[in-house]
Amino acid sequence: MSLPPGAPGPGGPGPDDPDGPDPRAMRPLGPAAPASAVAVGLLLGWLVRPGSAALDVVPPLVPWASVLVLGVVAGILALTAVATRRTLTDAHRTGRRLEPHRAVNRLVMARACAVGGALVAGGYAGYALSWVGLGTELADQRLARSLAAAVAAAAVVVAGLLLERACRVRSEDPDA
Repeated sequence: MSLPPGAPGPGGPGPDDPDGPDPRAMRPLGPAAPASAVAVGLLLGWLVRPGSAALDVVPPLVPWASVLVLGVVAGILALTAVATRRTLTDAHRTGRRLEPHRAVNRLVMARACAVGGALVAGGYAGYALSWVGLGTELADQRLARSLAAAVAAAAVVVAGLLLERACRVRSEDPDA
């Protein structure tokens, strides 16, 4: 069966169809992927303490280096977001343009960091929750360090989302 001229194909409206959205256009990362990653991280992080007790191993202590590394990653992502936004908004004045492959690399990095940071934040938060209510000094130490790491990982998520938004290019179509 052949379609009449101008009719959309089996996949919906085509890229040249003014009535439908361009299926090749990339949409911003929705809340489902980071939220799912946080949920999985919470479960896995919470299972570390009971799992280590079942295996008769000492539960891990979160080092401050983890918090520092996550903070540095968040800072680098935030600086990259600022530089990307500045490059894209000033391109018409300065003549400096962001090469397409670099923009795509930054976009992929931003999305990966947002989802990966959400998983890590959930993991540290789940590990911290597993220590709530235990009144020992080591439990309090593990709780505090895990919460600090969860906050730093959440900063990675926010910076990743900012970088993703910075990679957006304004449409040249005045009707869009």
